[in-house]
Amino acid sequence: MAITVNGVEITEAQVQAEMDNHADTPSPRDAAVQQLVLHQLLLQKAKESGLDTSNEGQAVGELLDKELQFTPVDEAAARAFYDANPEQFSQGDSAVASHILFPLGSGDELAAMLAKAKAEGVLVEAQADPARFADLAREHSTCPSGKQGGDLGQFGRGQMVPAFEQAVFGTEAGQIAPQLVETQFGYHIIQVNDRQDGGQVAFEEIKDRLQQYLNQMASRQAMHEYLSKLVDAAKIEGYAMPGL
Repeated sequence: MAITVNGVEITEAQVQAEMDNHADTPSPRDAAVQQLVLHQLLLQKAKESGLDTSNEGQAVGELLDKELQFTPVDEAAARAFYDANPEQFSQGDSAVASHILFPLGSGDELAAMLAKAKAEGVLVEAQADPARFADLAREHSTCPSGKQGGDLGQFGRGQMVPAFEQAVFGTEAGQIAPQLVETQFGYHIIQVNDRQDGGQVAFEEIKDRLQQYLNQMASRQAMHEYLSKLVDAAKIEGYAMPGL
C-alpha cells in the first residue's frame, strides 16, 4: 500500500534514497519514512502559510522560525536550574599528566633487571632536568603518547589503573613522581602537569554554557510539540507513525 500524507504520495524511490541518511539507525527504513513524512507535513504547512516552496529547505526553515515559540532562558532561569540540580554540576578530582613508558622485560630475570635499570636511569635524567621530559619521552617511551612528548591529556579518578592513579594524585602539580610506577603495562615515569580538586562547579563558570544548553532543550521541546500537532492533524495512510 502506498504511503500518503494528506493525499501526497511518498514513493518507494524516495524512501530508498533517504535510507542512506539513516544507515546507522536500528531500522533505516522506518527512520527514512518518518523523516519523509515530517518533511512533507512541514512543506505542506509552509505552502498553507504562503511561503515560496521552490527551495524546500529554505521554506521549512522560514516556517519554523515563524512558528516555533518558546521563552528564551535568561540568567535567572539558568541559576534556578543550577540551584535545583546541584548533582549535575559537581566534578571529581582531575589531573593532566605525561609519562614515559618502559617494558617490564621479556620474561627472564636478567631482561627484567636491565629494563628496570634503564627506566631508573631515565628517571634520574628527568628529575635532574624536568624541562627535558618531553624529549626523553619521544626518545624512550614505548607508549604511542611518546610521539606527543608523553602527554596523556586530562583524566579523572577511576580512568587509569590504580597504581598509576595513586602516583598521579599523590604528586604535586609541576612535579615528577619520585619513583618508577609499575603496572601491567610496564614501568612509568610520571610528570604531573596540573591537578584540580573536585567539587561544585561555580555558576559563573558554567552559566553561559548552561543557558545555551537550556535554550537548545527548549527549542527541541517546541519542535517536538509542533511536529506532534502536525502528525495528529494529518491523514497519513500506508504507514503508522509512532508517537513523537
